[in-house]
Amino acid sequence: MELIFSEYFTELIAVISITILTIITPGPDFIIVARNSLAYSRRSGVMTAAGVATAVWIHVAYTLAGIGLILSQSIFLYSLIKYLGAAYLIYLGVSCVKGAGNSVSVEAQKSSQSITSFRSYQMGFLNNALNPKATVFFVSLFTQLVSTTTPLSVQIIYGAIVSISCFVWFSCVAMFLNTQGIRRFFLKIQKHIERVMGGVLIAVGLKVASSS
Repeated sequence: MELIFSEYFTELIAVISITILTIITPGPDFIIVARNSLAYSRRSGVMTAAGVATAVWIHVAYTLAGIGLILSQSIFLYSLIKYLGAAYLIYLGVSCVKGAGNSVSVEAQKSSQSITSFRSYQMGFLNNALNPKATVFFVSLFTQLVSTTTPLSVQIIYGAIVSISCFVWFSCVAMFLNTQGIRRFFLKIQKHIERVMGGVLIAVGLKVASSS
């Protein structure tokens, strides 16, 4: 293992650097984790983060299988993923806006009765799996930064690094946003924040749909 990492150290550092810079940049994954953490509970936020981290393996799998390159070069397939992802984001955004007036009590939120762990996980998973930018990210990562001579086992380790990094970062976001002070502030302006988050999700969805 030590020999492997010493041989591919430069690649490893590049993968870690690009991954960190990408995941800390606010995007659809950040928005959905933040929304579920604030609107429901810390558990909901962490389970959403777990869904995002799991969906990473979908991208890793098809990229390593060579399908990622086909997806990136096929206008039809890429457009299909793009519009599905955009539709899902818009759906989530509309749901946020429509449910903005339905404030939930602190007790109900703490008991997590408003949303199940599986539903939170599912939202995070679909949000990442249907994100066309994630497809572009993984295809770029494994075709431009990773050498074709890099063993499959090492490339799988790179995928694991991306997945674990996503889970750790978004779990930290969920826990931070669920601190007592931030939660109290959110509950005071929940209706407005929900509408803003919904509007952002709709805007991101429309941007994804209109992107070339």
